[in-house]
Amino acid sequence: MASNKEHINLVFIGHVDHGKSTSVGRLMFDSGNVSEQQMRKLKEKAAQLGKAGFEFAYVMDNLKEEQERGVTIDLAHKKFTSDAVKYDFTIIDAPGHRDFVKNMITGASQADAGVLVVAANDGINSQTKEHVFLSRTLGVKQLIIAINKMDLQDYSEARYNAVKAEVSTLLKSVGYNPENIPFVPLAALNGDNVVNKSDKMPWYTGKTIIECMNDLEVPEKPTTLPLRMPIQDVYNITGIGVVPVGRIETGVLKVNDKVTAVPGREGTGISGECKTIEMHHEQMSEAGPGSNVGISVRGFGKKDLARGDVLGHSSNVPTVVTEFTGQIVVLNHPSVITIGYTPVFHIHTAQVACQFTELVKKVSPEQVDKPDFLKNGDAAVVKLRPTTPLVIEKKDDIPQLANFAIRDSGSTVAAGMCIDLVKKN
Repeated sequence: MASNKEHINLVFIGHVDHGKSTSVGRLMFDSGNVSEQQMRKLKEKAAQLGKAGFEFAYVMDNLKEEQERGVTIDLAHKKFTSDAVKYDFTIIDAPGHRDFVKNMITGASQADAGVLVVAANDGINSQTKEHVFLSRTLGVKQLIIAINKMDLQDYSEARYNAVKAEVSTLLKSVGYNPENIPFVPLAALNGDNVVNKSDKMPWYTGKTIIECMNDLEVPEKPTTLPLRMPIQDVYNITGIGVVPVGRIETGVLKVNDKVTAVPGREGTGISGECKTIEMHHEQMSEAGPGSNVGISVRGFGKKDLARGDVLGHSSNVPTVVTEFTGQIVVLNHPSVITIGYTPVFHIHTAQVACQFTELVKKVSPEQVDKPDFLKNGDAAVVKLRPTTPLVIEKKDDIPQLANFAIRDSGSTVAAGMCIDLVKKN
């Protein structure tokens, strides 16, 4: 039966081996989303593989290689529902291992909120930093901080406070306000403070993870923003004509609306009138954010548009840029990034090569104006020029069309968002 509860995408992030998968597994088990019997099987399997104590992680880590290595590689999505929570969640367990950061980017860009897991015995590590930067850059506004493995620190309040202070400094450095973020001490393997309150930490009077999840806010559906529908594919269907297919990111599309897709093949855009909207093989009179639709448009020819174009209302055409300013985090570049570097940018459904024309400033680890180069771990503001016309929007105007990932020879080298732009005339 379909639930009437509102829905939140929640990503678990943090350094490798800090207990993300175990925290998620414990959450699923203690809330009744995983049965005793399933858990017993996972426990036996963990013991067989010589990984006792990994049984909770196996709830999410389905790949054989993940179970043998004890590392999360792929993104795991699990539905999470419980009488104890007022929302339906999709839990995304993001990999902490640096080889798999591009999967984490995908996870964070789909998330409304995040749980950052930091091990009490280890404190902040390189991936903790990287994930916090990425979450901020990719627009994850709400966080819960889980300070895990408290059992390895004898449930010490002093150690919890020390890690909390360290994490608070990191959060501040990227623009989060730690005052508004709940911190929870837990021992996920033993089930302390995940779903059930722990009796081992009488000094902690705050909420459990599941209670903090109840305090999250559902992001508003961006129906009041201008219509933006990035095109994924264009079909030519006999008797109907040209059918662009894509996901409406913002705004509302109605039948008979006048629409324009840009940049289009000529780079000047193409306009028409929306005749039909179809979703899951059903005709609809209108569709809003999150809907994957196919539409037929009178006036669109088969060669007029392609994947990567963006459709909007003719009264508010998507923004085509000649250059834009990005705030980026360098994740995984084999050497350094300098002016002139021209990798491929993945922006909504578009893939366009963009050239770095200016390194404006490095904002972390320490601020430097006009640096000579950027290396892994640097967050920076840069100017970029696309090699072909491109649609992108400012984070402040239409955040759903502002994020991008930068890829080069098969790996994600950086991720960022557009903070300013120069419109093409």
